[in-house]
Amino acid sequence: MNATLRAAIRTALFRGVKVDGILRGYAGMIAAEFQPLSAGSASNIIQRGGTILKTSRCDEFLKPEGRANAAQRLKEAGIEGLVAIGGDGTFHGAHDLWEEQAVPVIGVPGTIDNDLYGTDFTIGYDTAINTALDAIDKIRDTAASHERLFFVEVMGRHSGFIALDVATAGGAEAVIIPESCEGAQEIAKLIGYARKRGKTSMIFVVAEGDECGGATALAEKVSELTGIDYRVSVLGHIQRGGSPTAKDRVLASKIGAAAVEALLNGESDKMVGEVNGEICFTPLPFTWKKKKPLDTKLLELVRILST
Repeated sequence: MNATLRAAIRTALFRGVKVDGILRGYAGMIAAEFQPLSAGSASNIIQRGGTILKTSRCDEFLKPEGRANAAQRLKEAGIEGLVAIGGDGTFHGAHDLWEEQAVPVIGVPGTIDNDLYGTDFTIGYDTAINTALDAIDKIRDTAASHERLFFVEVMGRHSGFIALDVATAGGAEAVIIPESCEGAQEIAKLIGYARKRGKTSMIFVVAEGDECGGATALAEKVSELTGIDYRVSVLGHIQRGGSPTAKDRVLASKIGAAAVEALLNGESDKMVGEVNGEICFTPLPFTWKKKKPLDTKLLELVRILST
């Protein structure tokens, strides 16, 4: 997000436009927590994770009167357009602000889940999968040394993008995601087959939103079926922090600049993304109404390479 902010700030200033940062998201908008931003505000932030503007949830903004208050605060501050960086919740709020209060808004896809329709990759996704992959590489050393099963849980409450890429790159024996139907029975069979081939350690990558209930619940069921000891590692919020990868920094820079240009060109109620290397714009409601397809060929590849 900081790389996006840097690009948006400096593009706006280059175009002769005053820039204000809104602290703590929609809560800060209602509270009029606006901070003038200069070129210096964007110095030395491209390599930092998170966001220098902070973020928070805001129940008041979920109500029409809350959004009306927010729009009034923007008007009083002379803010004429909004770059909203975030995911599904952020975009719902931005869309409502445009529909109800006519505040011009462009969305920037900032979520590690990579589940927004209209862009090949979301900002933060590449960093998240590389962070998770680094952890799995370390876990594999322990798994091999102790001849043990490891169930590694990664983020992805409603989608398996992170789990699928991490499982493929990490050489996992299986990946369990909301989009597939694999469960404890299938994993138990896979373990039995692998044991017959002399395999003594295995890693299974589990998306937190899988129907089995996450890595811990799945591991317990598999252990009941196989009688084999296991370990669970929940990577959790470690995936959401750290210095962003080069790929994320480049993507954020391109999209952040494009968001400002779009506002200056009169665009609104759209998300800026990148598809096949080209900047594109998608109506905000499409980003959550349309389902972003998972690469089923990659899912099959994990099965093939684990044999």
